[in-house]
Amino acid sequence: MMPNTALGRVRRSRVAAAALAIVVLVIATAQVLGPFAPGPISAALPTGGAAAAQTSSPAPEGSTAVGGSAAGAGVRASGSGGLVESPASPSPVSLATQLQGVLDGARAADSIPGASAAILWDDGRSWVGASGLRNVATADPMTTGTAFALASISKTFTAAVVLELVQEGRLALDQSVAPLLPAFKLDRRITVRMLLDHTSGLPDFFLGKGIDDALLEDTGATWTASASWGFVAQKHAVPGKTWAYSNTNYLLLGQLVTAITGRSLAQEVRTRLLSPLGLSSAYYQAAETPREAGTLAYLLLPGSGGSWVAKPVAPASDVMPFRSVVTAAAGAGSIAATALDAARWMRAWAGGQVLRPGMQAQMLADITRTVRLHAAIPYGLGIQRVTLNGYTALGHAGRYLGMRDVVRYLPSAGVTIAVLTNQSLYDPSQIASALLKLVLPTPTPTPTATPSWAPTASATAHP
Repeated sequence: MMPNTALGRVRRSRVAAAALAIVVLVIATAQVLGPFAPGPISAALPTGGAAAAQTSSPAPEGSTAVGGSAAGAGVRASGSGGLVESPASPSPVSLATQLQGVLDGARAADSIPGASAAILWDDGRSWVGASGLRNVATADPMTTGTAFALASISKTFTAAVVLELVQEGRLALDQSVAPLLPAFKLDRRITVRMLLDHTSGLPDFFLGKGIDDALLEDTGATWTASASWGFVAQKHAVPGKTWAYSNTNYLLLGQLVTAITGRSLAQEVRTRLLSPLGLSSAYYQAAETPREAGTLAYLLLPGSGGSWVAKPVAPASDVMPFRSVVTAAAGAGSIAATALDAARWMRAWAGGQVLRPGMQAQMLADITRTVRLHAAIPYGLGIQRVTLNGYTALGHAGRYLGMRDVVRYLPSAGVTIAVLTNQSLYDPSQIASALLKLVLPTPTPTPTATPSWAPTASATAHP
């Protein structure tokens, strides 16, 4: 977990200390346990704003956009054309309008400044929508082309690069990391696998004493891996014996990529993943120029009469939410993208389009290992497994101060969903659940059925 850090003036007030006390990248269990309990919320933020919606089939880009804001705001949309549906389904415009209405309503109900969402079907259909504002002060509307910090969803990109290196024979999953990263003086029992699935025993540096103040001292500073490592507590758990979500694991994996390839993680992510997959809006923050205009990140603070008031976490900059925390996170949280590209990525990563079949099987089979270690959330080699609306879902969640995201792929339904928000109080998986109710039936319970992709105790499962 990465501590939630407020700006200096917010830190002094310490309003709603439980939500604001520490700079949080993602706590793995947050997306499973649900949102913070909401109190009475009034319309502290505009309920209309500007909204965007679009649906598409595999038709050429640039055709008609449909949908709109439930609050009556103007439509801002870009991309491709009409949603293809079965004859028994609602009309394309009807479904797009319903989806947009749910997004608008959920965002407004929780006073979320802005949100963007995307749904992809395995048959090529898609829908994207946006609601609210990306800059409250200027009333700049959120659009489907707005980029967000993906926070811990970035771990999936780091894992993909590492697993590709394993495929190439340049690393081994059960290889000791210590000889490869001598500067960190690691326990020789820590392996590549343990970093990937959070069983290394290494404490999370974002929980280190004093890191809040250090990050806030200069939010525009660029941190190094050694600076982040300096906040890792000295007391470690025995490697391989317990599961504990720790950003330190992915900080080290980023360093491992450089040690093996001689190139930065940002370069490897670009050449191996972002460019080949055509993720044109995605970029590695602080190392690459932003590909799309981003959003400000907001705290939701209690206002008068039970309302919530949005306060920006930091001034607008080229790094979201601010440079010091993103560079401190490095391989644990540096990617930014639109909702559509976040969904495209997760469809590729969880759906088996990135790794070879054997490596994909190992990535998922490792979930069995972490379940045996009583993981708070079943976790494979860079991927989470949860239940969403009764469906098994693969993906990841992410959280920074002022930004909170979720991306899930539902293999049995052939659907991927991404919901990105510019706040960190409310769990966007609740919005994802509401949207999916419009497009998926409630599954019939089949306790004895095992999906073909599910991990089993086999040669690929390592206890």
